[in-house]
Amino acid sequence: MAVQISPSILSADFARLADEAKAVDGADWLHVDVMDNHFVPNLTLGVPIVESLSRATDTPLDCHLMIDEPDRWAPGFVEAGAGSVTFHAEAAAAPVRLAREIRAKGARASMALKPATPIEPYEDLLPELDMLLVMTVEPGFGGQAFLDIMLPKIRRTRELISKHGLELWLQVDGGVSDSTIERCAEAGADVFVAGSAVYGADDPAAAVRALREKAAATTASAAWACGH
Repeated sequence: MAVQISPSILSADFARLADEAKAVDGADWLHVDVMDNHFVPNLTLGVPIVESLSRATDTPLDCHLMIDEPDRWAPGFVEAGAGSVTFHAEAAAAPVRLAREIRAKGARASMALKPATPIEPYEDLLPELDMLLVMTVEPGFGGQAFLDIMLPKIRRTRELISKHGLELWLQVDGGVSDSTIERCAEAGADVFVAGSAVYGADDPAAAVRALREKAAATTASAAWACGH
């Protein structure tokens, strides 16, 4: 299972987004947090920024939609150039239909769960997804402390993925850093969103490499990966 690092531009300098995207060359994805000030109490980026970023970088864009009515808006982000689009289970009216539409338009379909949302009710939906995102903070703001109480949920999600034999990526987002990434990897995550841990570093590209090395070393000996 390959470890993937997705730096979050929520922690980047918004006045220099093209440069900030280039600063993390070598990352697997560029994580774009889209917030509407309704689903979460913050307002960030929209389709025009995604269109501009897709022209400014060769790194594929991983758009995390923290918005109401993702059924209505998500397809537009694929058209804008996103390679992966994540909608929230708590906001989607028809998650299976939405996931299929995202896939049909050519992007990877992902579903996110807030910390208080259990994975078990969505077990039957997993085959419709390319990635499942377990939030390790409450969505809405960057720079929050990692919630250790999410580790059992990550483990349960990995167990469900293995139970069904799915090639489903398991992403974590929130408080991921060099001091928490190993715990996430041991629990079963293989895609890691990191904001301040990358863009707060003197050398963001080096920070990406260091996070990847830590996660890969842990994954190599993790029980879930060894049995995959």
